[in-house]
Amino acid sequence: MARVIVVGNEKGGAGKSTLAIHLLAGLMQTGQSVAVMDLDLRQRSLAGFLANRRAWLNANSATAPLPLEPDAFTDGAKLARASEEEQLARFEAAFAASQQADYLIIDTPGGDTALSRAAHGRADQVVTPMNDSFVDFGLLGEIDPVTLNLKRPSIYAETIWNARKDKAIDNPQAGLGQIDWLVVMNRLAVFDARNRRRVDERLDILAKRVGFRIGPGLRDRVIYRELYPFGLTVADLSEQIRPVEISLAHVAARQELRSLMQALGLEAGADVIADDLDAQQAA
Repeated sequence: MARVIVVGNEKGGAGKSTLAIHLLAGLMQTGQSVAVMDLDLRQRSLAGFLANRRAWLNANSATAPLPLEPDAFTDGAKLARASEEEQLARFEAAFAASQQADYLIIDTPGGDTALSRAAHGRADQVVTPMNDSFVDFGLLGEIDPVTLNLKRPSIYAETIWNARKDKAIDNPQAGLGQIDWLVVMNRLAVFDARNRRRVDERLDILAKRVGFRIGPGLRDRVIYRELYPFGLTVADLSEQIRPVEISLAHVAARQELRSLMQALGLEAGADVIADDLDAQQAA
């Protein structure tokens, strides 16, 4: 069965699609098969990225890996108008079709939906990006407004808890540890800030309380936005695929992706990116 990686956070603008896109591209470079599901039926950032990718590759007579996209989820606009029952039925069909792949990456919407809950319930790993802001932190934990001390876990932490309970019911011997939850700081500025340190301190406390790991995210780099219209990422850049000039900043971006994949235990993908980094630095 496919290893299911859900990129989730009930707040929009945290960089879920950016993270999902880069994990997808990094995994595809390993030569393993990857399936994708874009559950943000209105915005469809991941689906749009893949449409751009196919168009750019065709226009430039270039070759790069493409994922499996289950037919049941290719018409997001139509599915968004369907009933919840039909959406869930289509999810189950798409999930079943994706099991022929080695990995399944699911990008979820910025909100609590039946589709998002279904995806979390099937996850082997959940990756939650967040900005260094107490606005984003509020979905994970409630903070005392006077002392800034952590009071209690919040709504998205409850979503993960419920998903873990459901999986434990299906497989009691594995217990509540079946879903590996990684929280990453995303879109960070290159400089340090007092607010970030405050968020980091509370995040460390909450991690021990609700059971997630803290990993490296992706900084706020122009290259991540610059390559999106082409349907490409820093993992795709090579001598044959180079829509922009490669610089040291791009090498640093690839290193960030490598670190993220290592944190998720995706060592094969991290090794491929490391080999490409060595080649680019030598060039």
